[in-house]
Amino acid sequence: MTYDFLIIGGGIAGTSAGARLAALGTTCLLEVEPALAYHTSGRSAALYEANYGHPVTVALNHASLDDHHTLDGGFLSPRGLLMLASEAEADAFDHDVKAMDLTEISVAEACALVPILNTDHITRAAHHDAAWDIDTDRMVQYFARAIRANGSVETGQTVTALSRTDAGWEVTTNSQTLHAHHIVNAAGAWADQIASLAGIEPIGLTPYRRSMARMPAPGGHDVSRWPMIFGAGEDWYAKPDAGAWLVSPAEEDPSIPHDAYADDMVLAEGIARYQPFVTEDVTRVTSTWAGLRTFAPDRCLVIGPDAADPSFLWSAGQGGYGFQTAPAASQLLADLVSGTAPSLDPSVVKALSPSRFQSV
Repeated sequence: MTYDFLIIGGGIAGTSAGARLAALGTTCLLEVEPALAYHTSGRSAALYEANYGHPVTVALNHASLDDHHTLDGGFLSPRGLLMLASEAEADAFDHDVKAMDLTEISVAEACALVPILNTDHITRAAHHDAAWDIDTDRMVQYFARAIRANGSVETGQTVTALSRTDAGWEVTTNSQTLHAHHIVNAAGAWADQIASLAGIEPIGLTPYRRSMARMPAPGGHDVSRWPMIFGAGEDWYAKPDAGAWLVSPAEEDPSIPHDAYADDMVLAEGIARYQPFVTEDVTRVTSTWAGLRTFAPDRCLVIGPDAADPSFLWSAGQGGYGFQTAPAASQLLADLVSGTAPSLDPSVVKALSPSRFQSV
């Protein structure tokens, strides 16, 4: 069998792209791990905040909102976002408030939202109610079901060779050989490696590590209704998670593609930045992990056909915004394949095109 579309990568980029393309033809998704969304997608902070990211990413965020609310009954639940700053961080705070269209509130109002805040340290606060938790697992599984309706999802598949044929592509894995008219490169941190394997010019993607520490709820509080908290300049962030509390140093350390793990010293430094903002000391960490947020050189996503070979499609460079942008980014890819005029502004479509990095 020759598939119309063969997707390489089973994170949110691959599953969402595959779901949209499955409406256009037979689709097969290959994932190297034994489960979908194992790497970065499975380690997401899982927040939808429309004004978070590069302006082009923000355009995708906004274009995705309706689908986030309606697909499969909706993937979002209320969370809210709280931004905090000390006196020394006033400039970074002002920048973030403007960029993310937050509403400045009093420190007392912030304490009403999160009662452990340290009023001796915090001088500025801002809030945005329209930020939501994303049910990331349900979202991935929804897209995977759409692929299976017109194809297959296969895990434990390592792509070892990609070669051009008269009809499209031959794909060799550790256990089989497949054929497809189109390849979709949704391999996350490994996307440039997949391109090279196919004889396609790489984009210049860079993975960056971001770590997370999970700890008991501060002071035994019920944190379920607390907002996600950002330090000004995204110097750290904290978030409720299933009755526990997550703290991230929000680092961006360049990495190589691999199964990332947290750096204890980086975590300690991040917790030290977080600690002055709250009255409850961090005394115990129950688990840690890290993910790779992969960016293109201009920090915009890479969506669309390759400049030199339109049968090789890119869905890469999500940079930690994959779940927020998935509905609109995947629809854009399907529109470009089908020849449908995208609903996104042409300037956004151009800014996402792989051709911006490639010689033809």
